[in-house]
Amino acid sequence: MAVIIKSQEEIELMREAGRLLAMTHKELKKIIKPGITTMDIDKKGEEIIRSFGCIPSFLNYNGYPASICVSVNDEVVHGIPSKERYLEDGDIVSLDAGLIYKGYHSDAARTHGVGEISEEAKKLIRVTEESFFEGIKNAMPGKYLVDIARGIQKHAESNGFSVVRDLCGHGIGRNLHEDPQILNYVTFRKGTKLKEGMALAIEPMINEGDYHVAWLDDDWTVVTADGSLSAHYENTVIITKDGCEILTLEE
Repeated sequence: MAVIIKSQEEIELMREAGRLLAMTHKELKKIIKPGITTMDIDKKGEEIIRSFGCIPSFLNYNGYPASICVSVNDEVVHGIPSKERYLEDGDIVSLDAGLIYKGYHSDAARTHGVGEISEEAKKLIRVTEESFFEGIKNAMPGKYLVDIARGIQKHAESNGFSVVRDLCGHGIGRNLHEDPQILNYVTFRKGTKLKEGMALAIEPMINEGDYHVAWLDDDWTVVTADGSLSAHYENTVIITKDGCEILTLEE
């Protein structure tokens, strides 16, 4: 599949999809506290998304059984919500959500502390978010995907953390996952040259320890191989004529 340049009409639809997803994350943040289950988060997320007249992007996507990916502590991404999994004081929890508005997807992730968390966990969450913004300084026409990756990797590693290699961001639009794949670390390949109208889901996944990961037996949940904490921060962006527009930022 070639990279799809979005028309102005498509961008308007994606802008609204992004706005509604940002509202979803804003509401979910309010319920994060010790004692709730990861299933509680999923149910609330689906309820919010459907209240907008939208469809959860993730529900039944390639068999995924929930609307919100809820990943706790050493879970990097794709944690499956459970009524048996309670959040505890000191946990960190990553929420990855997507919705479909009039046929177009938006995708965004946030990591939150539960109750009182350690200073190292606070730093991990902060640096993961910052690494996204360092990356998108290079999200503009004429630059390459590797330029985004370089900003992400440099910031994460300069703060003592590592960048997950086995997972990446992606193009987005009428499909949840479109070309190109967006690495968060530098390789010898420049990757796709950026052009106005590209829609990208850029999503640093940053580990407290080593970058290696493993898959659990459910074939979805990805965890750090060394059991260290992991954080995730993602937004859907559009490449504009002189930079990029973030579609999924909370107001």
